[in-house]
Amino acid sequence: MSQIKGPGIFLAQFAGDEAPFNSLPSICKWAANMGYKAIQIPTWDARLFDLKQAAESKSYCEQVQKIVADAGLTISELSTHLQGQLVAVHPCYDTMFDGFAPPELHGKPEQRQAWAKQQLLYAAKASQNLGLTAHATFSGALLWQTVYPWPQRPAGLVDEGFKALAEIWLPILDAFDDAGVDVCYELHPGEDLHDGITFERFLAATNNHPRANILYDPSHFILQQLDYLAFIDIYHERIKAFHVKDAEFNATGRAGVYGGYADWVDRPGRFRSLGDGQINFSAIFSKLTQYGFTGWAVLEWECCLKHPEQGAREGAPFIQAHLIERAEKAFDDFASVAADTDLNRSILGLGATK
Repeated sequence: MSQIKGPGIFLAQFAGDEAPFNSLPSICKWAANMGYKAIQIPTWDARLFDLKQAAESKSYCEQVQKIVADAGLTISELSTHLQGQLVAVHPCYDTMFDGFAPPELHGKPEQRQAWAKQQLLYAAKASQNLGLTAHATFSGALLWQTVYPWPQRPAGLVDEGFKALAEIWLPILDAFDDAGVDVCYELHPGEDLHDGITFERFLAATNNHPRANILYDPSHFILQQLDYLAFIDIYHERIKAFHVKDAEFNATGRAGVYGGYADWVDRPGRFRSLGDGQINFSAIFSKLTQYGFTGWAVLEWECCLKHPEQGAREGAPFIQAHLIERAEKAFDDFASVAADTDLNRSILGLGATK
């Protein structure tokens, strides 16, 4: 039966130095005990995963798979969100994004970018070694500092920006194509790929590369005031991964989409734990099921109020309750009439076939 798989959980926001969050075996047992069936692994966290080793050693991948399977789980996707961000960084963000890279690369943007590209190449091979078909990442950004057109953007700037971004990504996309894995960009503010139009620009610049796809996360769309349901209608063929994350947007007389530089808890747009926000997940799961999405529904917990462990405990049953077993027949098949060409022509007021 074709249906969305779940529930899964993205481990990035839970990994830490204290047990059970400091090793893959213990965090897997923790996730399984709450009802999760899959994990999405942050590949930058050495406490949980060695990306280079996974790319170079099938035996290491077998060890990882055994640890995960022994807990009753599977791997939904690997994630290179932080490394993907570093594939393309405008110089004005160099200092702030240095924290995403190893300390020896801080202050060395060219070496940092080369490292990030290699990380993505490792991720393609590691995903292949693990038998995965989708990979979660960010696109990075060359244009984000110009997102609001003041001062007026020079003619051709946006086209040149997407051309340059595509040139950076094309060898990586080709490597993922060789590995049989889809690159799923989380469309996210701060990235040049942050909505439907920017994704289309990138597709055009990559000549509609078959591995350039989408990680669908409605929370980022409600904060942009984008129609997250119509988005599925438009882009469902490119949606290959799914973050289940709630959010709310409550405009005030003081702040709107841009948030006034306020902390998350004080912004009109806030991420919330599942069920605490405004997103219509029943409609989302219905649309994704309608269009035949069969990937994993993965909790990404980010809430400005609730404790992460409470959010994780509540997340598994929330996702489970939204999974839809696709109907195998129409609801009114009990009243069906066998196909009969002459009967149909008679109903239409036509003569019998000759």
